[in-house]
Amino acid sequence: MTPILSRTEDKATLQDLGRASIQIVHDLKNQLNGLKLYATFLRKRLEKSERPEDELETIGKLISGLDRAAVDLSTIVEYGRQIELKTQSGVDLQKALRSICTTLQEADFVLDSEGQPLTGEFDPTKLTDALKWISTGASRHAKTGEEHKPIAVTVTRNAANPNEAEIVWSGLKTLDHDPFHSFAGTDEIRMSLAGKIVEAHGGTAHFAGDRIVVTLPLSDSVTTETNSERE
Repeated sequence: MTPILSRTEDKATLQDLGRASIQIVHDLKNQLNGLKLYATFLRKRLEKSERPEDELETIGKLISGLDRAAVDLSTIVEYGRQIELKTQSGVDLQKALRSICTTLQEADFVLDSEGQPLTGEFDPTKLTDALKWISTGASRHAKTGEEHKPIAVTVTRNAANPNEAEIVWSGLKTLDHDPFHSFAGTDEIRMSLAGKIVEAHGGTAHFAGDRIVVTLPLSDSVTTETNSERE
């Protein structure tokens, strides 16, 4: 019978397993890069020999698949490592979301934000990537058919806690799982990493019914006036 591990031993075992998994995934990525090299060489040979178009198309799809797999493995490796942030003060969440919603072409977005900037101490590169991945994932889960509507993205100061911002993507299909804790495909692998980046900033990310909700701490805190100040 396998002995029950203590919490300390169990944690150490999981850490060892995590490090081993990262190394395995890294090695798999190297093997995929090798396969891509051979596939690229084969495509060049086929192009020179004027092979049928469908054969070249098949090789092209193979190379594209290898590229996607390599990117997914890189994301998993990054997920398994500690997030290191290079924070800057005065990063405006509304400006970041506005840029993301403008550049993404996967779906229509309708952005609703406050008139005043919502700024905090964030790593602008990592957080922008995270919000972009979440937005892309939201577009993949948008309602389709007769139910299709643009995805509404709201960026507001949290009414329950004015020292944090709340970002909501609404109008999504109801899922039977949390995409922030899933590795089912490229989009959800990236969303899982995005959730970890948000948490590294002191925020939260979760899927609530037909909405994605992200909260992030703000540095432009709001203080409530006391009665004497109002008088």
